Amino acid sequence: MDLRQMRYFVAVAEERHFGRAAERLHMAQPPLSQQIKQLEATLGTRLFERTTRRVDLTDAGQLMLERARQILADVDALTQDVREVGDGAAGVLRVGFVGSATYRVMPALVQLARSELPGVRLHVMGEMLTPQIEQSLLENRLDAAVLRPPVQSSELLLDTLEGDSLVVALPAHHRLATGGGPVHLAELAGEDFVGYPQGSTVATITSEACRGAGFRPRVVQEATETSTLLAFVGAGMGLALVPDGARRAAASPVAYRELVTAPAVGLAVAWKRDSLSALIPAFRSLVHRAVDEVRHGPATPEPQNDPTPTKVTPPRHFVPTSTASDPGPQERP
Repeated sequence: MDLRQMRYFVAVAEERHFGRAAERLHMAQPPLSQQIKQLEATLGTRLFERTTRRVDLTDAGQLMLERARQILADVDALTQDVREVGDGAAGVLRVGFVGSATYRVMPALVQLARSELPGVRLHVMGEMLTPQIEQSLLENRLDAAVLRPPVQSSELLLDTLEGDSLVVALPAHHRLATGGGPVHLAELAGEDFVGYPQGSTVATITSEACRGAGFRPRVVQEATETSTLLAFVGAGMGLALVPDGARRAAASPVAYRELVTAPAVGLAVAWKRDSLSALIPAFRSLVHRAVDEVRHGPATPEPQNDPTPTKVTPPRHFVPTSTASDPGPQERP
């Protein structure tokens, strides 16, 4: 099996028609059919059920399509990364962001990276869930990520950041939307909830907090992306507990109320234990600064005592300096 045959297979699988697939690939149909037959012979199984009107995937073909798409995407990404480094980039870092960090931490981080790591290309993927990020790190599809701990694998290292408190997101017309002061979690008993999928960190914390308040949340709709989740809230489908940073994600009419004894949700930088990327230390340092800016505002530069300022040329490559207050990465047992 080679990459060319894999691309041919994906084209036929997506078009469900050899003629249309051949047109898409800018080739004649007979050679395409021959390549697919050779691929099936190599694998020792049929990938397609052929009829006079259409082509359907077998179970083996469906599995092949899922894996082939991912392999081809990885190859294309690798090609682009190598090309960028060859064109002079100091490096490429593939970074994932979870939930609300996409809307607050990510923009601040990208701004810092542009000024202090100008030769580094960041390939950013946002609106991911922690289990999805963890799998992507383990499969080397991401180099580093900002996620919600805990993680399951001991192959990952975590560097803890300042986390968020959960707030309740409410439809604008909800009875609690216009009240003042924090809301007791018990006041949400009997309400419809929309939430992140089961197994995600926020969903687990939400469920545990509601049980502690004496009720079980009635989840009527799940959504992977924070923006979609808040769109459901704005549409009146239910309320949601979300990290405070999610406030920037909503374009829909959504009201937010703080909670009495609000549950906290953590945040951490994660990377693979055996990562060889020399960019990880600089990335970790910039994430800490980005989170600090988001929480407390940009640092104010100290005034210069010398009336004649000295011109300082910033280094081309940023190298973080460890301090006594930096505990370093936390290894999971």
